[in-house]
Amino acid sequence: MTVKTCLILDIGSGTQDVLLYQEGLELENCPKFILPSPARGIAARIRELTAAGRNVYLYGQNMGGGFWRAVKAHQDAGLKVFAHPAAALALGDDLDQVRGHGIEITSIPPLSASQVLLTDFDPGFWRGLLQHAGLPQPDLVLACVQDHGFHPGKSNRISRFAYWERFMNEDGGDISRLLYADPPEEMTRLQCLRRSIGVGMVADTGSAALLGALFDPSVERTAATDGVLVVNVGNSHTIAFLVLGRQVMGVYEHHTGHLDETKLLDHLARFRRGELENTEVFDDGGHGCVTVPDLPDGFKRIVVLGPRRALLADAKVEFLAPGGDMMLAGCFGLLKGWKELGGAA
Repeated sequence: MTVKTCLILDIGSGTQDVLLYQEGLELENCPKFILPSPARGIAARIRELTAAGRNVYLYGQNMGGGFWRAVKAHQDAGLKVFAHPAAALALGDDLDQVRGHGIEITSIPPLSASQVLLTDFDPGFWRGLLQHAGLPQPDLVLACVQDHGFHPGKSNRISRFAYWERFMNEDGGDISRLLYADPPEEMTRLQCLRRSIGVGMVADTGSAALLGALFDPSVERTAATDGVLVVNVGNSHTIAFLVLGRQVMGVYEHHTGHLDETKLLDHLARFRRGELENTEVFDDGGHGCVTVPDLPDGFKRIVVLGPRRALLADAKVEFLAPGGDMMLAGCFGLLKGWKELGGAA
């Protein structure tokens, strides 16, 4: 299939960063959007219904759950929240636990409630936005979200990091294995996203950030020779990778809100030497840390991405702007990964 236009989305907790890639057009001239994340839009809609005194019915599918505070405020106002079983998974893997928060799960929408669609990707929204902007409809969609995996009864921090441990141990840290036409079965949010986009591929946001850093030719050259430490300081999560050649040799992930510059630099220094223990990161409220045995020396170049990169503003690190726009690093990364796979859906 010849792809003329590709819609590329990096869907985070605060924003969704979007590139409409058009074959034959310079990247600098391709349309770009920085929009509120879908979860923020859902939270705003729930707040509108709270103000109107309406009960809420959540339907759709699993997605980012960044609207939980709006749900709780709705309940605190004395109003009811209902959810379809598929949509309720956006609030937790264990539906009994979701019920324990006072949410009634039902496949039949109550007539007393106003419906709110849950989805990371709404084809109708994008079709309308592009049409009104006078832009072409995409032949293909590439998109990324952060997925904690489906593990009822277990800490989502453990299940989230199990994904990276499996990538390291079973996929050998092979960078070419970071994009999916068919995501792992337990990555339920990515599975829903994949079905929503139609023709295309999906990835984790951490993977997109890594590929985005390697979109910079200088960083890719350093990775090929001496290794590079890539750090993405996101709104919710900070993730770092040790990359040598085409192999990820270490992954570190923590919650940004638990970090300051001193702690993060200490963690990164020990991570780079293979001395940071997984249990230390987890016990500190993070996800974990994994490195290959006999980690080689190197990784002295530290490149930083992410909307909260100012956390390292005073450190001896290098801020990147792949493709000329740091906020679209994930989009450029998805584009790079797709093209390296042959540019086929």
